[in-house]
Amino acid sequence: MDTISRRRFLQLAAATGGTLAFGDLAAQMLRLSPGTCVAYAGEPIKIGILDPLSSPYKTSSIHDVHGATVAVDRFNKDGGVLGRPVTIIEADDASNVATAVQAARKLIKDDHVHFLMGTFNGDVALAVAAVAKQENRLFMVTGAHVPELTGSGCNSHTFVFMPSARTLARAVTPHLVKTYGNRWFMITAETMDGRAAEQAMAEAFLAEGGDVLGSVSTPFGTTDFTAALAQAKTAKPGAVILNLYGWDLVHALRAYTAAGLAQAHMGVGGMIGGEQIGRPLGYANNAGIWGLIWDPKVQSESSRRFIQGVIDKYHHTPTSRCYHGYAAMTQILEAVQRAGTTDTQAVIKALEGHEFDGLKEGRSYFRGSDHQHVQDVLVGKAYGKELGLGHYQLLATVSGDAVVRRHDEKTCTL
Repeated sequence: MDTISRRRFLQLAAATGGTLAFGDLAAQMLRLSPGTCVAYAGEPIKIGILDPLSSPYKTSSIHDVHGATVAVDRFNKDGGVLGRPVTIIEADDASNVATAVQAARKLIKDDHVHFLMGTFNGDVALAVAAVAKQENRLFMVTGAHVPELTGSGCNSHTFVFMPSARTLARAVTPHLVKTYGNRWFMITAETMDGRAAEQAMAEAFLAEGGDVLGSVSTPFGTTDFTAALAQAKTAKPGAVILNLYGWDLVHALRAYTAAGLAQAHMGVGGMIGGEQIGRPLGYANNAGIWGLIWDPKVQSESSRRFIQGVIDKYHHTPTSRCYHGYAAMTQILEAVQRAGTTDTQAVIKALEGHEFDGLKEGRSYFRGSDHQHVQDVLVGKAYGKELGLGHYQLLATVSGDAVVRRHDEKTCTL
């Protein structure tokens, strides 16, 4: 290591007029590259991430953490936030309300996290939101889509990064109808999330003049969809709509392929899919038309930078769940920078109504009235072969402002 005299130290300090931050001054003294972080000004800023890492939603939950970690690495490489390093503490909510509440309280009480983010199950997200408000912590929901989060169950401390079920359904339904016609059969998971998707898809479908021929519910964690698909086949719909996610959706699509329903001219699709489903499913089994939150073929500069960051660290192309973790974490940390503090109320104010780069083509902003992230929704057609980056041909980019539901705002009291 180079040594430096007291005189040289004072010369450097004088040259900067006393305004040079310690990290940059140290970098000059040690002849390090600009921007190299040598020391931090304070204790770490801690972000607690809750995700269903051990449930049927585990197909993609770890990607939420991957994306968030890439964002944190980027901030820390640039000197942290407010001169402080950022750290992530993970917890498994197991898609269980009691487990999630216990984990959230531990993150706050024992680990002293400044902010919470994550979750996918709607009932889990609502329960953690209640804890966050009680404990005065900001909570950024990354995966849950139930309308209650920005409707009847909204609260001042919760922001929802995911589009609502109604927004997703209104974006994808016209494309499903155009391709497969207006006769559907639905298979729905017996969860709050499944019921929200079923209701949203039915509402959007009826608005398009559709006819739901029948439906069947399946327990969360179902692996054998043979009987459900047999009922669908008997109804002879134009499309089977799968209100499922995670391993439930993977197993259902495998069964759809095995049953030869495509050859029987029955399409398939639903409110939400993505690379996180396509990968464990495999190209040969992937099919249908789906709502997508993000896709690696989005060609913005920030999107390409994000993709490269995930590839460099984890050696895989990012999924939508990586996108959620990365973009949501970025917004939390940028809000802390704008606020100049980790104080919860100040950061909430910095997020409300804020418009930002959502790594998409159109506008991204947090609606001040209910904390919903308004954003583009992509519509993609899955193929049984690789299409450059990813499993989907992008059919449309639907502006969030065109499909977001204003009704939700009226039922929210922050």
